[in-house]
Amino acid sequence: MTKTNYIILFILLMLPASARSINSYDFSDTIKVVKGQVSNYYIPVHDTYQITGRVTDTDGNPLSGATVMFFASPSHCNTNADGVYHLTATDTDLHLYVYYPGKDFANVIRKRSDRNIDISMVPRKDTAVSLPRRSAQSTPWYDPYHAGTTTFCNPLNISYNYESYDDNVKSQGSFRSSADPMALTYKGHYMLFSTNQGGFHYSKNLSDWDFCTASFQRFPTDDDQCAPAAYVSGDTLFYTGSTYKGLPIWYTLNPWSGRWRQAVECSTLPSWDPCLYLDDDGKLYLYYGSSNEYPIKAVELSRDNFLPISKIHDVVMLDPKHHGWERFGMNNDDDTTLKPFMEGAYMTKHDGKYYLQYGGPGTEFKIYADGVYVGDNPLGPFTYQRHNPMCYKPGGFVQGSGHGGTFADQKGNYWHVATCMLSLKYKFERRIGLYPMAFDRDGTMYSNTAFGDYPCWNADKDIKDPSHRFTGWMLLSYGKKATVSSSDSIYVASSLTDEDMRTFWTAKTGNPGEWAQLDLGATKSVKAIQLNFYDYKTVQNNRANDLYYQYRIWSSDNGTDWQLVVDKSDNDKDAPHDYVELRSVLHTRYIKVENLHMPSSGYFCLSEIRVFGNTDGNRPSTVRQFRVIRSAKDTRNAYLSWKPSAGAYGYNIYYGVAPDKLYNSITVLGSTSYDFRGMDTGSRYYFNIEALGETGRSELSKTIIK
Repeated sequence: MTKTNYIILFILLMLPASARSINSYDFSDTIKVVKGQVSNYYIPVHDTYQITGRVTDTDGNPLSGATVMFFASPSHCNTNADGVYHLTATDTDLHLYVYYPGKDFANVIRKRSDRNIDISMVPRKDTAVSLPRRSAQSTPWYDPYHAGTTTFCNPLNISYNYESYDDNVKSQGSFRSSADPMALTYKGHYMLFSTNQGGFHYSKNLSDWDFCTASFQRFPTDDDQCAPAAYVSGDTLFYTGSTYKGLPIWYTLNPWSGRWRQAVECSTLPSWDPCLYLDDDGKLYLYYGSSNEYPIKAVELSRDNFLPISKIHDVVMLDPKHHGWERFGMNNDDDTTLKPFMEGAYMTKHDGKYYLQYGGPGTEFKIYADGVYVGDNPLGPFTYQRHNPMCYKPGGFVQGSGHGGTFADQKGNYWHVATCMLSLKYKFERRIGLYPMAFDRDGTMYSNTAFGDYPCWNADKDIKDPSHRFTGWMLLSYGKKATVSSSDSIYVASSLTDEDMRTFWTAKTGNPGEWAQLDLGATKSVKAIQLNFYDYKTVQNNRANDLYYQYRIWSSDNGTDWQLVVDKSDNDKDAPHDYVELRSVLHTRYIKVENLHMPSSGYFCLSEIRVFGNTDGNRPSTVRQFRVIRSAKDTRNAYLSWKPSAGAYGYNIYYGVAPDKLYNSITVLGSTSYDFRGMDTGSRYYFNIEALGETGRSELSKTIIK
């Protein structure tokens, strides 16, 4: 029986007897019914016939005892003294696979009409891929066993799970994703919970993350751990996932054990995108909702059985007619496809005020953002904050910052984790970003995303002003020439330096020795490198614990003579957005990444090689002729333009609702204009702009009021 037959038989046997009806399956061949001791077996029957031929070496000498098989099938036979084989076949058995000691495996694809096939075996070549089995070398720039990370760079470098099923993207292959994050502090660790990970990530510093499997996943193909919620009560950690039908609420005193108990077996409310908030008076609240028709709801829960004990309140709803950033579309420019979605409620209390956060208008858009309403009571009423969205990142390498959660680090500084758009293979292909945030003296809640995809200082540093998290290390790789060992199809080297996460380069294989090289144009002072791997022809569903990348990074002054900078040949950690902070400055012009191992048989593939540091010279000149033309017809929109600045590769536009509250930013690369559609009607806005260059940032332009 062929592999196909066995698979069909296995599927049939796994079904209940009532479902194993012959009429339920469209087999081109007949079905044989076998009466077993316990149940009936329905076995597909194919027409069979013999194929034959001779197996010889390259000189025509017969090979006795060669094994002739069909690929991925138990069907096989051995050749006789004359090298002749006879093998039973069906029309589905087309791939002949032959082995003989000292010879390469032979792969022969036959036509259905072929009945006599001679096979010649060639001497074995030493082409088998062997993984490194040695310790990685320490260099002046990187110690693989004592990294000493003090910075991080978005997207977060965590072991993003693969889609747990392939119904969505069979034609495009496997992809990683996570979204809808929330984080909290528990027993000296930062715990990160996010969609469909089968566990949680944890860190001591918000830079270096590990993963722990948990027992609460039930139905990975049914999205049962989407948009999770968690909270801490004393030394107990509670957790649940999104549900319309009802899920358990789990708890643990030791999450790293992987075992969780059920506080209740089934929740009672249709709480999709839940947030469980424990107030400082001991009362527990639930906020939930994900819809483009219904508002976010809020209710008090019993801490004994998690049943609702208050009225269920409709608390906030999108208002795209007045809030430009809440409109649907990639640039808030689609009023016809769907109404915008409001989702991802999250509650934070500060100085006696309740800040109800929410995401909108769609996770697959670059303008996905988090807004906030403020109230004096956890059940409302809530008032729309003038500064909105609260977390916003529509430009740069990482785009989108919606449906997130706010938490305080162990030094009392606030952070916001949020969902970043990728949406290349599928609309729900996403990543996670981390942004510093704060409350100003007026109680305004805001985040800083101005350099949200550049190296920033992690939680080890006690930094109160979110804008001071940026290290000052500029991007050195944008638009630089890339050279590669090979390219598969249309996925070319120029994608490595275009600052676009939605484009990628891939080599023709995933073999050791494939490489990609950047020419920085001149000698630069390099302080960090981020390798953004992507999955091309990867075969993986759900989580596996043996996924990892191994590579080496080399540097050169002339492109010919190379020295080792980073050696990860002994790495066993999954790091799809691997960020390497160098322990001393690397002065180099050329950087080469050499592949050693890719996970899940994937090709050596990268969406971007990002190099950070500084170049000597004057800072870019201040931006001239900055103009903001706000539409009189629709005051939610404005057109921004400016003259190019000498020495600039990009620009940061800052805006806000007061001259001292220019909290939001938009990064623009490769252009000197921007179509901005994210303003609220009835609000006055203030704008300025800075130029970004490898030597640093320019002075800010004069502030414009519109």
